[in-house]
Amino acid sequence: MRFHALLFAATLPFAFVACSGSTGDIAAVPANDQAAAPTPAPGATPTTGRPFQTAVIADFDSPWAMDFLPDGRVLVTEKDGRLRLVRPLTSNGSAMMQAMVEGVPQVDSAGQGGLMDVVLHPGFAQNRLVYFSYSEARAGGKNVVLARARLEEPASGAPRLADVQTLLRGDPVDGSGHYSGRIAFAPDGHLFFTAGDRQKFDPAQDKSLLLGKVLRLTDTGQPAPGNPLAAQGFRPEVWSYGHRNLLGIAFDTAGNLWEQEMGPRHGDELNLILPGRNYGWPNVSNGDHYDGRNIPDHAPGDGYEAPKVFWNPAISPAGLMIYSGEMFPAWRNSAFIGGMNTPGLIRVQLNGTEAQKADQWDMDGQRIRDVAQGPDGAVWVLEDGTEGSRGRLLRLTPAG
Repeated sequence: MRFHALLFAATLPFAFVACSGSTGDIAAVPANDQAAAPTPAPGATPTTGRPFQTAVIADFDSPWAMDFLPDGRVLVTEKDGRLRLVRPLTSNGSAMMQAMVEGVPQVDSAGQGGLMDVVLHPGFAQNRLVYFSYSEARAGGKNVVLARARLEEPASGAPRLADVQTLLRGDPVDGSGHYSGRIAFAPDGHLFFTAGDRQKFDPAQDKSLLLGKVLRLTDTGQPAPGNPLAAQGFRPEVWSYGHRNLLGIAFDTAGNLWEQEMGPRHGDELNLILPGRNYGWPNVSNGDHYDGRNIPDHAPGDGYEAPKVFWNPAISPAGLMIYSGEMFPAWRNSAFIGGMNTPGLIRVQLNGTEAQKADQWDMDGQRIRDVAQGPDGAVWVLEDGTEGSRGRLLRLTPAG
């Protein structure tokens, strides 16, 4: 269970190029494209100091996502297909303990592929169910997979995923980009899953495909009853469409669903996800194509749902958490997003169904891959890691 809001709710290593200006998307652009763009996005507060202190908890090889167990331990995915179970501190305050979880299916980790999100079922304390996403190579192409398993911790031996079930397979295409694969449980127990456009553009508007869509499912992976677009000929799983590379999804305490996604050349977005809405990709965007061709901006009356916040220059967003804890009371109802192009941690203040840029902190020049709220209200971040260095797990608490 993610301790984001309501107690539940994650692309690439350094060498790849992001279509939003960092390594989250691959594209035919220079490897350092937009990398030297540290200027805070318009509307953000250029913060010179940090209102938090940072403790290094552990480090990993290209970590991607995390989620907390009820007892405070944390599951962390690594891109190459490893799932680790970390106890940050033992009861007597001794050093962190870490175990490899066995039973993870084989993943295809080429490009942006790999083991991606991990989220506990809201009833994990009773059923021990863990949901996760990964990419696989099959006949006909590569696709994203949504799966679940039961976490077993035998008295002797390593923890393991048992009874692994494939709940959904995305549409197979050639290429290894824009899998997305983010997972969130709604307050009513429905399961939301993001399926990226796989760098294929037009399928985000195609009714017959899952590409470029937010999906609403039962917790067994079936299309949820009442999805709004099936009567219009869409796949019955589809909740909203016209998305690009959706790398964060979370509910706030009022039950609103928020999502962030990478734009093309700039134009990263934070969206309020509403049932049946078209978010415009690739027909409109506040960014442009990498070859310089213009994409029409979002405009009133264009028939598309505009983002609540967008960034130009790009931040290359990764992960999304909506804070609801006690440790940082001034941050309640704030969305936190990791930045991988302009390295740092980004805060957006939410006000009902509106949003406003607030703060952006440099994190020692590190790309941030995921953000989560711990059981005690601390803010936890995962660094992406770069070539020659591992991504650290950090715990942020109030300064002083």
